[in-house]
Amino acid sequence: MTTLVKGIHHITLCPGGAQEDVDFFTQVMAQRLCKQTVLMDGSIPIYHLYYGNADADVGSITTTFPYARKPGRSGSGQLSATTYTVPHGTTRFWADHFTSHGVEHSGIQERFGRKYVRVRHPAGLLFEVMEEPADTRNPWTTTRVSRDVGTRGFFGAVLSVRDVRDQEQFFIEALGFTKVGVDGPYHRFQAGDGIGGIIDLHHEPDRAPGSWGFGAGTAHHIALNLETDEALTQQKAKYEEIGFTDTSEIKDRFYFHSMYTRSPGGILVECTSNVPGGFYQDEAPEALGTTLLLPPWYEEQRAAIVARLEPITVPEQNRARGAAAKPAAPAQPAAAQPAVPLSRYKAKFDADTQAT
Repeated sequence: MTTLVKGIHHITLCPGGAQEDVDFFTQVMAQRLCKQTVLMDGSIPIYHLYYGNADADVGSITTTFPYARKPGRSGSGQLSATTYTVPHGTTRFWADHFTSHGVEHSGIQERFGRKYVRVRHPAGLLFEVMEEPADTRNPWTTTRVSRDVGTRGFFGAVLSVRDVRDQEQFFIEALGFTKVGVDGPYHRFQAGDGIGGIIDLHHEPDRAPGSWGFGAGTAHHIALNLETDEALTQQKAKYEEIGFTDTSEIKDRFYFHSMYTRSPGGILVECTSNVPGGFYQDEAPEALGTTLLLPPWYEEQRAAIVARLEPITVPEQNRARGAAAKPAAPAQPAAAQPAVPLSRYKAKFDADTQAT
């Protein structure tokens, strides 16, 4: 069947401390901090941090809600690992790199004939670097990770399920993925034929379910790229046609538009459309991620929001160097975006509570 899904748009996780998270992504994973903003739901100011490749490409962005208020419970019904592409023959470099940072990692392993290394975030979250020689996206570089070994963007994601059947049906019938193979407990699905659209369902029948709300050490959702608002409305109709009537309204996330549904295996799946300018609509390419930016409807509450956020230090090397980054073209002209009703939450923040 045809699919509206072009690949993974972003993946959203809940670590613990904000500075700990910045240090892990920028130093250990050698990602670029692409955006500092805040969670746009609820009345508690919480960072929403975005990390990606040099160009902040859709399909390279991991976002985090540092949530030290309470721990989450990892388990089945959650995304269990985020997988990035790296060039062929570089997994040995990455295993040594992780060792040099003193972080827990798996050493070189293999799944579906590809070498990868799995590494653990201080909050317990899992990441993988998987060899994919065909990925030509622009990697971010640091003093310890050069262009020839850097991550390009997403290869895909691993999702933990107690029962594969209903989750498989959801990806195939509701989202148009194709099942492309099985390797032991891993069932692989792909959207389209490009890089960055792989989902591996990890069959773990005895693993207890994980928590669904915000909590340190857990994944929150996976977002799929549908590119346009028109595609979002078509996907919403598709969901409802086959019985997923609890799908959310389309929400305004400023940098993109989003729609959410809880899939049968428990994983929260977001479908996303892009807006003109994307991450570049409020920051120059060379300045991405260097300052806290708020959606326009929260700007008047900046003082109250900042008062409750953990101060963070952005690495000096976070700034673009030379031709390392280029502005992304708008997803499509503004006039071509169909008018769809958008939900926008506007909380009232209280500055009298301690930072969280």
